Amino acid sequence: MRGLGLRGAAGLLAVLLAVSLAGCADSGGESEGGLTIGLLLPSRAVPRWEKSDKPLIEKRVKELCPDCTVVYANAENDAASQRQQMTSMITRGVSALVLDVVDPKALRSSVRAAQREGIPVVAYDRLAEGPISGFVSFDGAQVGRLQGQALMKGMGARADGGGVVMMNGDPSSPNAAWYEGGARAVLEDKVRILKSYNTLGWRTENAHDHMSAAISDLGPSAIDGVLAANDSIAAGVISVLRSARVSPLPPVTGQDADLDAVQRILKGEQYMTVYKPFRLETEAASAMAVALARGNDIDALATSTMDSPTTEDIPAILLTPTAVTRETIGRTLVRDGVYTLDEICTPKLRSACERAGLTR
Repeated sequence: MRGLGLRGAAGLLAVLLAVSLAGCADSGGESEGGLTIGLLLPSRAVPRWEKSDKPLIEKRVKELCPDCTVVYANAENDAASQRQQMTSMITRGVSALVLDVVDPKALRSSVRAAQREGIPVVAYDRLAEGPISGFVSFDGAQVGRLQGQALMKGMGARADGGGVVMMNGDPSSPNAAWYEGGARAVLEDKVRILKSYNTLGWRTENAHDHMSAAISDLGPSAIDGVLAANDSIAAGVISVLRSARVSPLPPVTGQDADLDAVQRILKGEQYMTVYKPFRLETEAASAMAVALARGNDIDALATSTMDSPTTEDIPAILLTPTAVTRETIGRTLVRDGVYTLDEICTPKLRSACERAGLTR
C-alpha cells in the first residue's frame, strides 16, 4: 500500500485521461447511451460531500462520458437508508456504483447484491466490505500522522509529556480507526492521552458534549492539545473551549479544510487542518466508475492495492494529504482554487489575512 504524492498525482491525472479517452474510442458513442453511474454519499454533517464531492464527480463523469447519467442519494448518516438507496439503484439497473459507505458491515450484503446483478462498485473515500471492484481514497494513516505531528508542534514545550484529548471519528467508519492509528503512532510515548472519545456521525454537537465532559473531568488547565479527527469535530471542541473561557486556546487539529475551519485557523482558534485535494479523488473515482461501467479493466488506473476484511488485492488509488496551517493557506488552498481570497478574507478577517500574507 502506498500513497501518491503531488508529482505522482500529476502523472495519475494523465493516465486517467488517457485511459478514459481510450475507453471512448473502444466503446463508441452509441453503445454508451443509457449508461448510469450511481453515487451514494454518507451524510450532510460534513460539508465536503455536498459542496465538493458531489458536483465534482457529476462534472467529471459528464466530461469522461457525455452520454452518462449520474443518479445521486445521500444517506444522512443512516446505514438503513443507504441500503434502501443502494437497492433502489440496483433495481434501476445502474451501470456502476460509487459508494461512500456509512457502515461497511451493514452494507456488505448490498455490495454482494450489486455483484450478483453485474454492477461493479467503487468504494469511495471509505473502504467498503464485500466484492468491490476498486477503491479511491487518501492515505488515512498519513492523515493521522500529519495531525499528530502538527499537534505536537503546536504544543511546543508541552509536547514532552503534555496532556492530550483525542476526539476520534465515528467508529462505524473504517477511516476513523485509520486516522486514529496514524495519530497514535506519533503521539504515544511522547504525550499523555488523557481522554479518547468516538464521535458518532462526526457531528459537531456530539464533539461538543464530549469536550464538555473532558473539561468537567480534567479541568481546562490539564488539556494541552486536542486531536480532533475532522473540522466538524474541531468546531464542537473549540465552541466548548471558548465557552469555558480557556485562554490561550490549546492547539486543535482538523481535517477536510472546511471554509469555516480555515477562518478559525486565521483567527487563531484552530491550529491546523488536513487538506485532501478533492478534485484528484473525484477524478480518480469517476475514471474508475466510467471504465467499469463500459466493461473495461481498471488495472492501468490503480497505483496500489488494499485488503478489506472480506476481499484481498482490491485495485486502489491512495492519494497523499497535506497539512495546512495559517502560514500555508495561500500556497495550498488558494493556489489550488479551493477558495478565493474574497471567500476566506471577510471584512472581519482582513487584518488576520494580512498577517498571514493573504493579500492580493
